[in-house]
Amino acid sequence: MTGLATGGDRAADLDAARLLLSRLGLTAADLLDTAPARPPAPTFAAYVPVVAAAVSAGTRGTYQPYWNYAVEAWGDRPLDTVTPSEIKQLGEHIRSHVVRRRNGRGGTSAVETFIAALRCLYRHAADDELIDPAANAAAKVAKPRRQESLRYALPADRLAEVNHTAATTGNDPELDALLVRFHTETAARRPGGSQPPAARSRSRAMPGDAQGEGNDHPVAAGAARWRLTGNC
Repeated sequence: MTGLATGGDRAADLDAARLLLSRLGLTAADLLDTAPARPPAPTFAAYVPVVAAAVSAGTRGTYQPYWNYAVEAWGDRPLDTVTPSEIKQLGEHIRSHVVRRRNGRGGTSAVETFIAALRCLYRHAADDELIDPAANAAAKVAKPRRQESLRYALPADRLAEVNHTAATTGNDPELDALLVRFHTETAARRPGGSQPPAARSRSRAMPGDAQGEGNDHPVAAGAARWRLTGNC
C-alpha cells in the first residue's frame, strides 16, 4: 500500500511538474483553462451583410435601415464591445431624427424596430458561436412601451351622421352613400373604394384592398354591384 508523500517528496514532485511544464511551454493556468479559445467577435461592418443574406427579404427590408445606423456608428467595432448604454443612446438619436407625421408616435416604433434589429444581429452571432450569449447587449435593452393606438371606431351616432350627410348632399348622393356603405361593411382603405377592379363572377366576395388581393368579405348587393361594374 502506497503511503502519503512526505514533505520532501511533495516538494520534489512539484519541482518535477514545474520543470515538465516549463519544457512544454505551459503554465498551471493553461491546465485550468480547458475551453477552446473563441475567435475575436466580428465587427458590425463585417457581420451585418452576413445576417442580411441569411434572413428573409421582408425581414431584411425592415431591419436594414437600422443595421445601417449601427454600421455607421460602430462599423469597425466588434459586436461584443458595444454596451447597452450605447445602444440606448443610438436609439434616442434615431428617435430624434424620425420623419414627423401627423399620426406619428414620437419615434417609439423606430426605436422598437432598431432594438429588434440588433437583437436579430446578436442572436445570429450567438448561434454562430462568434460571441458568448451573455455578450448580447441588445437583449439587455428593454423595448419602449407601446403607446395606445390613435385609431378608434366611430360611435354609432357619428356614423349615422356621416351616412346621412353622404346620402343627402354632394353631386352624387347615391354614389357617396354607396361608397360609405362599402367602406363600413368591408373596412377597406380609401384606395379600395376609389379603384374598382375588373368585373368578377362572385357577388359576395370582396377583397380588402385596391389590387383585388386579400381576404374575402361579404358585402351588400348594391356595394358588390358597384365594385364589380363601377356603376350603381
